[in-house]
Amino acid sequence: MGNLHGWGGPLPQSWLDQQLLLQKKILARMYELGMTPVLPAFSGNVPAALKYIFPSAKITRLGNWFTVGGNPRWCCTYLLDATDPLFIEIGKAFIQQQLKEYGRTGHIYNCDTFDENTPPVDDPEYISSLGAAIFKGMQSGDSNAIWLMQGWLFSYDPFWRPPQMKALLHSVPMGRLVVLDLFAEVKPIWITSEQFYGVPYIWCMLHNFAGNIEMYGILDAVASGPVEARTSENSTMVGVGMSMEGIEQNPVVYDLMSEMAFQHNKVDVKVWIALYSTRRYGKSVPEIQDAWNILYQTVYNCTDGSYDKNRDVIVAFPDIDPSFIPTPKLSMPGGYHHYGKSVSRRTVLNEITNSFEQPHLWYSTSEVKDALGLFIASGDQLSGSNTYRYDLVDLTRQALAKYANQLFLEVIEAYQLNDVRGAACHSQKFLELVEDMDTLLACHDGFLLGPWLESAKQLAQDEQQEIQFEWNARTQITMWFDNTEAEASLLRDYGNKYWSGLLQDYYGPRAAIYFKYLLESLETGNEFALKDWRREWIKLTNDWQNSRNAYPVRSSGNAIDTSRRLYNKYLQNPEIYDL
Repeated sequence: MGNLHGWGGPLPQSWLDQQLLLQKKILARMYELGMTPVLPAFSGNVPAALKYIFPSAKITRLGNWFTVGGNPRWCCTYLLDATDPLFIEIGKAFIQQQLKEYGRTGHIYNCDTFDENTPPVDDPEYISSLGAAIFKGMQSGDSNAIWLMQGWLFSYDPFWRPPQMKALLHSVPMGRLVVLDLFAEVKPIWITSEQFYGVPYIWCMLHNFAGNIEMYGILDAVASGPVEARTSENSTMVGVGMSMEGIEQNPVVYDLMSEMAFQHNKVDVKVWIALYSTRRYGKSVPEIQDAWNILYQTVYNCTDGSYDKNRDVIVAFPDIDPSFIPTPKLSMPGGYHHYGKSVSRRTVLNEITNSFEQPHLWYSTSEVKDALGLFIASGDQLSGSNTYRYDLVDLTRQALAKYANQLFLEVIEAYQLNDVRGAACHSQKFLELVEDMDTLLACHDGFLLGPWLESAKQLAQDEQQEIQFEWNARTQITMWFDNTEAEASLLRDYGNKYWSGLLQDYYGPRAAIYFKYLLESLETGNEFALKDWRREWIKLTNDWQNSRNAYPVRSSGNAIDTSRRLYNKYLQNPEIYDL
């Protein structure tokens, strides 16, 4: 998005060369299949050195984007003002060089100058001049250029009010700009913008952030949204798309969305879901059909409008003093008390907002537990189905993850009541649950850490590259990178994963460190050593990122037996699970 000019690195030239070869193979196959590739255009982002080569150019430095302390090694990129004549000159050269390198073009170019980068001035005339200059840069290099722009900025940034939005969208000749309504299944911009003020758009399902593993979806919105948009009055919709940040999760959502490109009418999801399990598992089993009907009405019926970035405690552990974590049973209407001292509600809310995102829960966990029971009961009939075993492991993981969130709050409640024995007991249960979940995830190839690390290492041409590429793979799914010894990255756990190996060697030990300091606080009567916890957690992270221990690339264990055992062990007591 142009928000960062570097992150870790640098990568070796051989990696860049490999990427160029791969791009050419992808483009050749796309053309062969009759697809129209989208190539990048110049967005205005430039290296710092350009200031010295063109000292009179209008180059500004952007603000910080999610880096610790605004570290200039990574953030605060430089942007060439689109009204500067140099912008069009570079834009033209960029397109021409690309055409020379790739040999042909599909004439569609993506460019997102303002994606999570707010323009410096909100004057509509200025916004219009920016848009016109960006397009002119494309058109100078390709007279048939069409600009494809993400619509994320219109849902993310309150800067884009109707006058600013119209100015940008109308700065390009009609038919030469297409917008991706990027998050249309949750926050459709086409409805609130009079169909993007006449500009063609593509209805997109975003669904997933960072490849997080969470059973989640809005099947009704997927089954009706594209049709409603296409058949609405004065519709400017020209297609459907998928814009997820990560795949390999929630197959049912992508199965349905893939159909919507070919559906003229809304899909009756209740009928569709009744046939889905038979298609997926190769056999009709009434109990499984009942289970999927429950899942359709619960985990796949999220209508609260929230972004689903997985913040389950196991994979996104809170970096906060346990005194400040709210628990359901301990309500403090007048304020909070921290070691005998009254603390204002505003102070506590600020602490919570900055350091603790509540896990997302939009359904009855007891109903999902019932669906899991039906899945387990069908094991003998479907044991030979790989897709059934994947869904069984995923559903068991989902149920246990929500139980872990509840168990964590039991630890916090005991802490806030000065109950040392209760805190110790519940924290041990939590750690045991993490180990059991790692064993569960090891039962299917779809939930293993090993393939992720090995695929990164296979790109290496020598041992040094292998070390670097593995470090990158480990870093992306944990802390990211710009942490200090005492301050965690703001992007920590963004790419969290429920993968076997990661729970046992990273998420579990991290929780154990937190509980160690929590129990020390109770036993000594001192405040929670937040800074010490952070230092030890960050050291654990750095050590794990730099380690070279290998992980299995093939599953082990029996998914059905393991799911049944953990269901009986953790989920059979309705008092502790019914939320």
